[in-house]
Amino acid sequence: MKASIEEAKLAAKNNEVPVGAVLVHHNKIIARSGNSPIEDTDPTAHAEIKVLRDGAKHLGNYRLVECDLYVTLEPCAMCAGAIASARIANLVFGAFDPKTGAAGSILNIFDVSQINHHTVVRGGFMDHECASLLKDFFRGRR
Repeated sequence: MKASIEEAKLAAKNNEVPVGAVLVHHNKIIARSGNSPIEDTDPTAHAEIKVLRDGAKHLGNYRLVECDLYVTLEPCAMCAGAIASARIANLVFGAFDPKTGAAGSILNIFDVSQINHHTVVRGGFMDHECASLLKDFFRGRR
């Protein structure tokens, strides 16, 4: 999670919402990124999507069954769907997102029984540190 926090801080320096993610395969980080939809002019350039893309390229497989994803903020519906589709083994996120969270706050894509893969989800890990990044970022904007 500490590496995800580093990525979130880099995103904030680029005036992006400070969300960071790392993808881990067999206890080794294989992809890392922060949010960059503004810089990339891409609404899908969330940290989670970017590390899934990079991780799939790294492993040469779109199925990331032996990977764990660490992200500073609860994934939105787009990211949660991509995480489930990629067949991520474990998702660990920091801050809960009461506005767009799709891993338990608003809805929980990972609890839909009809989906054929079920990612193990752990939320609230290092939540204070992760939430502080977002609060500080948005406080500076208001």
